[in-house]
Amino acid sequence: MASPLPKDKIPVFFEDTSVAFASKSDSRLRKTYWLFSLMNQARVVNLGTFFLKLALKLHLPIKNLIRVTIFEQFCGGETISECDDTINTLGKSGIGTILDYSVEGEGSEASFDDTAQEILNTINKASQSEHIPFSVFKITGVASSELLEKVQRKERLSDQEAELFSKARQRVENLCSHAHKLNVRIFVDAEESWIQGIIDELAYEMMEKFNKEKAIVYNTYQLYRHETLDALKGAYLVARQKGYVLGGKLVRGAYMEKERLRARENEYFNPIHVNKEATDSDYNSAIDFCIENLHHISICLGTHNEYSCQYCAAKMEKLGIDKKDSRIWFAQLLGMSDNISYNLAKANYNVAKYVPYGPISAVLPYLMRRAEENTSIAGQSSREFLMVKSELKRRGISSL
Repeated sequence: MASPLPKDKIPVFFEDTSVAFASKSDSRLRKTYWLFSLMNQARVVNLGTFFLKLALKLHLPIKNLIRVTIFEQFCGGETISECDDTINTLGKSGIGTILDYSVEGEGSEASFDDTAQEILNTINKASQSEHIPFSVFKITGVASSELLEKVQRKERLSDQEAELFSKARQRVENLCSHAHKLNVRIFVDAEESWIQGIIDELAYEMMEKFNKEKAIVYNTYQLYRHETLDALKGAYLVARQKGYVLGGKLVRGAYMEKERLRARENEYFNPIHVNKEATDSDYNSAIDFCIENLHHISICLGTHNEYSCQYCAAKMEKLGIDKKDSRIWFAQLLGMSDNISYNLAKANYNVAKYVPYGPISAVLPYLMRRAEENTSIAGQSSREFLMVKSELKRRGISSL
């Protein structure tokens, strides 16, 4: 991993809570304080998620409770239009919005078509707003994960399966083509390793078609996998050979426990790095590689890691790259790491927030993951909680 940056060489700092929470009223800040204080307790999170799932299954009237707590913290609304207030609030602070339709597919062709149409709607919305720099979608939102896995394993498909895969590929192309037509950049999100290979293939196929002049389609690189850094470099070489710009969203990864469990159960080599230090090293090496080849790569750093954001900013300054260079973006999730997002934006970097939306019952799996991740990631919920607590103290108001 790169050596720690000297303090006088760090272009942006993230400790200023007055900037991080400037958009929150006192009452909203208190609510955030109590939410993170609960999420800071693993037992409470585990019990809470269990009872929420049970209550929804029994059709108990708890949607309003979810709406004014965890949904309000991490989601923009149930529909695109309900996200307008969030889009405008972020925009006033110089932060863009990435509308993320977070409904998990039912696995039917009808649901895949519905999801594809909703993503088209987000692309249309982005084309009409200066505050929406990207659209995003998951391949499994428009295609069967079982079918993708079968294709990745290069198993023979039945005629019906071949037809379904052709339809899935067409949905992906329709989305990317529409984004290209309206000049909207679009992320292809990363997923599990047993389907990531075919997702990569589809993403590069779309890049070859639509990234001739600049990056429209972005693939996502999970740097917690030990082969991803080399895969990124290989993708760059192929893009140069074929004459298109590589678009890359750099993340650490989101399926660690699932990957380790499956590798253990199926007795194959775990694709995840053995420790966080190795992941951090690859992540920052990926930043180096991309910025040093910026004429042919555009990137977005999807990260809540303060050091990596500072490392990238320092690299930009060292190479004389403008903070507003459209080929470099930073992104965090709505409701998390506001100290990073708002301080980067105040320092004039390109920043966006992922803003999930969808019907409350349908996005509940996403919300559960946010709560569980805040508890499982070392120090994550504590860090968020302590920053909110610090801002309450700075304002001279109580948490009650």
